[in-house]
Amino acid sequence: MTTTHVDIANVPRIRRGPEADRLAAAAYEQLIALLETLPADAWRRPTDCEAWTVHDMVAHLVGAARGHASPLEFIRQAAHGQQHKDRFDGNDMDAMNAYQVRRNAHLTPTELIAALQTLAPRAVRGRRRMPGVLRRKRIPMAPSGSVPEGTPADIGLGELLDVILTRDVWLHRIDICRAVDRRPDIDVDIDGRIVADVVADWAARHGQPVQLELTGPAGGHYVQGDDGEHIHVDAVEFCRILSGRADGDGLLGTKVVF
Repeated sequence: MTTTHVDIANVPRIRRGPEADRLAAAAYEQLIALLETLPADAWRRPTDCEAWTVHDMVAHLVGAARGHASPLEFIRQAAHGQQHKDRFDGNDMDAMNAYQVRRNAHLTPTELIAALQTLAPRAVRGRRRMPGVLRRKRIPMAPSGSVPEGTPADIGLGELLDVILTRDVWLHRIDICRAVDRRPDIDVDIDGRIVADVVADWAARHGQPVQLELTGPAGGHYVQGDDGEHIHVDAVEFCRILSGRADGDGLLGTKVVF
C-alpha cells in the first residue's frame, strides 16, 4: 500500500466562516457528550493542567464561553486578568482563567453541563461577530506562568477567535479523557481537521524541512521541504507536546497556542 504524503504548504488554515463555526460547535458537542458520561467521583480527579481538577477545568470552560458570548463579560474578565496578573507571575491569561474557575466553583457537575449546553452556541456566535478591524489586533502572550517556552510572543485576535479557542475546548476534552482513563472518541472530520491545522501552524512557525508521521485516526503523513527531520508520534500526543503538556525536543520544541 502506498502512503500519501501531504505537502504541508497545501494544508489550508482554518479561517473565519462556516468551517470555523462548525468545528467550534463540534468541539463543544464532543466535550459535552463526554461530560454527560462521567460519574460523580471523576469530577474530583486531577488533570494535566496544574492544580486543576476536572471540575475546575469545566468551570474554566464555562467562564470562557460566557465571556465569548458577551462582549461586556469578556471585557470584565480581561480587565480582571490585567488587574491581578502580578499574582500569576505577570500572566494575565492565568489570572483570568483562575477568575473563571472561582466564579463557577459552586456549580454542580449537572449545572456546569447545563451551562455549557446553553452557552456554547452563544459563544460560537459571539466569536463570529467580532468586527474585522478588531480581528487584526495583535495580543501579546506573557512569557511566564503557564505559557511554555517556545510559544509565540503574540497572536492575532482573529486567529484566537476562529482557531485557538476551538483548540482550547478540544484539548481540554483530551485532558479530561486522560484524567478519567478514557480513550477519546476520534472523529476524523473534526479531530483530524483540527490536528491538520495545528500541523500547518507549527510548520509555518519553525519553517524547517520535516517529515511528520502522525499515527492514530486523527493523524496523517505530512512533509515540508526535503531531507527534513523525521518525526513519528501519535497525533493527539503531538498536540499535547506542542501545547507544553508533554516534553518534546528538536522541532517539537516549537510550540503553538492552544
